[in-house]
Amino acid sequence: MKNRQIASFSVSAIGLGCMNLSHAYGAPVSAKQAERVLLTALDQGVTLFDTAALYGFGANETLLAKVMKPHRQKFTLASKCGMQGVDPGDGKLVRVIDGRPETIRQTCEDALRRLQTDVIDLYYLHRWDKKVPIEDSVGALSDLVRQGKIQTIGLSEVSATTLRKAHTVHPVAAVQTEYSLWTRNPEIAVLQACRELGTAFVAFSPVARGFLCGAPLDVANFDAKDIRRSMPRFAPDHYAANLKLLPAYHALAQEAGCSPSQLALAWLLHQGEDILPIPGTTSVEHLLDDLAAVDVKLDAGLMTRLEALINQNTVSGDRYNAQANSEVDTEVFA
Repeated sequence: MKNRQIASFSVSAIGLGCMNLSHAYGAPVSAKQAERVLLTALDQGVTLFDTAALYGFGANETLLAKVMKPHRQKFTLASKCGMQGVDPGDGKLVRVIDGRPETIRQTCEDALRRLQTDVIDLYYLHRWDKKVPIEDSVGALSDLVRQGKIQTIGLSEVSATTLRKAHTVHPVAAVQTEYSLWTRNPEIAVLQACRELGTAFVAFSPVARGFLCGAPLDVANFDAKDIRRSMPRFAPDHYAANLKLLPAYHALAQEAGCSPSQLALAWLLHQGEDILPIPGTTSVEHLLDDLAAVDVKLDAGLMTRLEALINQNTVSGDRYNAQANSEVDTEVFA
């Protein structure tokens, strides 16, 4: 596995997003299957594992600790605060965005306990809480660095302007945002800001939430709790339009001598040494396929055709619905 840099950490060029094991796309996988995926990733040279307080409302952090604690010195551990499950009083946890310093401190303490570790290597603010100045939230994270509870600070789903404000309080080691052929918003401004500040860019959903993987997704049979059900790009009319992109896309993958997933990941890796995709999967087979993308070479001509095929103008539908769009701080195409 080839390596890339996040601050002082040399990590695998492709990391593992652990969310899928506990959250977002239906029922969690079995503990045995999750362990198989995590340990296979480690065995294959993955050294960046990404989790969050939100995923499974803490269950994903607990799962990661159970499997990975004996191997803690072999990988860089990333988690997130600022968006978590809160009990409003009826015993049912609901997702809440809360970037107040006191909440960040408590969430970190809870994460350290669940992760069974003394320090989190990279700790993101999962969402900027727009009711709280970004300087206040990052100030609380900076205090956690000084206390030795986290080593570096990251931000997720923020604009270039917010990143620059945050960076005046404390260096931002990484920005994590959705980035793939079909979500190109980071190219508007935040990628350039990251490069000016020496901030790594971690790309989540790099295979377009499964759209750029092999056979077309059966959206009609998505699990009731699958978050893609609320995403416009998977709604019937938009999805029908997007499906028309796949035959040409699969032909380009065949020309490149790789799988569709590998093509999507290789495209990201070719965008710059500062970009680190973190695909998630519940399948060892898919994991191994994803990791092989580090060896895929794409020439300039194929890259040009790929980018002309799938981009913000050819993809139908927004990436989020109105509510979710209101919660992020990323730039949007005019």
